[in-house]
Amino acid sequence: MRFGLTTPVVTLVPHRHAPWEESAGVDALRQVAQTADRLGFHHLTCSDHVAVPTEVAKVRGARYYDPFSTLGFFAAVTGQIRLVTHVLVLPYYHPLEVAKRLGTLDRLSGGRVIAGVGVGTLREEFALLGVDFERRGERYEDALRALRAALGRREPQYQGTHFAFDALIVDPAACQERLPIWLGGRTLRSLHRALRYADGWDPFGLSVENLEALVHSAQRLPEWREKKDFALVFAPEHPIDLSTPEALDGTVEQLRAYARLGTTHMNLQFRSQSLPHLLEQLAIFVERVQPHFA
Repeated sequence: MRFGLTTPVVTLVPHRHAPWEESAGVDALRQVAQTADRLGFHHLTCSDHVAVPTEVAKVRGARYYDPFSTLGFFAAVTGQIRLVTHVLVLPYYHPLEVAKRLGTLDRLSGGRVIAGVGVGTLREEFALLGVDFERRGERYEDALRALRAALGRREPQYQGTHFAFDALIVDPAACQERLPIWLGGRTLRSLHRALRYADGWDPFGLSVENLEALVHSAQRLPEWREKKDFALVFAPEHPIDLSTPEALDGTVEQLRAYARLGTTHMNLQFRSQSLPHLLEQLAIFVERVQPHFA
């Protein structure tokens, strides 16, 4: 398995983020990104919300850094670590807009971008942006097809149910020949979509037992057998705790449960009391935990 970070500071979710993150700024982000890069973590993430209703923020949190600006900053201060939109709400945007922004970021980072995208679930935000919530699935699937047709192509062409383009130039285009696309979600339908349209599945908020059941169901599908190098990108239900030898051993056992599912990548969040404590936890993880999964 490869291990990436659910980047601290850029998204604050109640009962999951550490208090020190609330006042942390650009210097903390630079230190986190550069430390993760130096230690060999696979990726950094940044999520996507334009505006969160006040009542919804009590559950989902209010802080969501813009993913393209944030990942562009990470690209400038790192050299190897991958950069993941985790996840971009694709129905909010025209696929060519996304292809242009991802393509620019991919060029500036030297081909380190992974496009994590999702269908979206926040009805109020859809209404704010003037996008039909009830029919978002149709728009999403066509946008996925259009995005695949556009990524990495200077003169993309596509004719679909919601989007069509031809005889135009998108420059810069992504430098990766096939920029990976990971689909978010938490349902069997989202996994089916990932198998049809993407290179990986990156769900959220699911237990090992839930994931096992969904993966087992998907393995019966022809699409599963036809996919090569399909990424299963999971996240532990709770932040990683390395504060004691017992907690460290528990972390290894927890991650082994994901390894048995065929997990290829993990999004990790760490319990920490401060920025220096977090950076220390990252180093301990690489030294004491990661070798179990080499």
